[in-house]
Amino acid sequence: MWIADNWKDYEVLDCSKGEKLERWGKYVLVRPDPQVIWNTPKKHIGWNKKNAHYHRSKKGGGEWEFFDLPKQWQIHYKDLTFHLQPFSFKHTGLFPEQAANWDWFRELIYNRKKQNPNKEIKVLNLFAYTGGATVSAAKAGAAVTHVDASKGMVTWAKENAIASGLKDAPIRWIVDDCVKFVEREIRRGNTYDGIIMDPPSYGRGPKGEIWKIEEKIFSFIELCTKILSANPLFYLVNSYTTGLQPAVLSYMMGTAIIPKFGGEVKAEEVGLPVTDSGLVLPCGASGRWQKV
Repeated sequence: MWIADNWKDYEVLDCSKGEKLERWGKYVLVRPDPQVIWNTPKKHIGWNKKNAHYHRSKKGGGEWEFFDLPKQWQIHYKDLTFHLQPFSFKHTGLFPEQAANWDWFRELIYNRKKQNPNKEIKVLNLFAYTGGATVSAAKAGAAVTHVDASKGMVTWAKENAIASGLKDAPIRWIVDDCVKFVEREIRRGNTYDGIIMDPPSYGRGPKGEIWKIEEKIFSFIELCTKILSANPLFYLVNSYTTGLQPAVLSYMMGTAIIPKFGGEVKAEEVGLPVTDSGLVLPCGASGRWQKV
């Protein structure tokens, strides 16, 4: 398992009965988590001194209950800064477990930049959300293309880039359906040295295009190999869908990428350490390809 254990501004304090108790900077939130199927005593003081609590509805969705929480605040990860705010369906605008992947591809970018400082490293971030991976790659020295179907998420990502000192960094901000964007990049002949994708289980593009991950993901991974450069650096696929376990990600990426580019694929669960128990909370899976 790849564990995001380098945070100072975030931690999972405890988790039980379908919920996790988290510290985001100086604020404590309680949010639902379907992975938390155990029932352990909620002894941590934070359960009774939370700043906000997201209550899931039996009918689907849910709503926030606020006690003492600002509309927006910031947290930091190393040299990165992120704006947070509670919004629809329990989210805050960041998936902290992804820091394990940020560290991985940042090191790859750093190392290649050392080898050839004048060579531009182009990274494509698909389903890019609020830009955690975008600002991480840009901070490492990459030129990043950030693509998401939601204009609001792209705006939020721009704010994170500015807060992280990347106002003038070479980042392209694209509001578009990810599949259609890649198809156009193929026709244009554009290529990238690194690809990051964090596809939703289900979603809609800006013009109502339907995305179902089990039906679309393999063909999309294959499609994206057509825009990898002649000497690509990495390819990252994240999944929060139960059916796409590490072995499935490994098989798909090994089938689609290795015959064309060689290298190796590794896939693992990603997780967050839990302070109270000393155990690790699983948070989905990631597949990593890199040139070796």
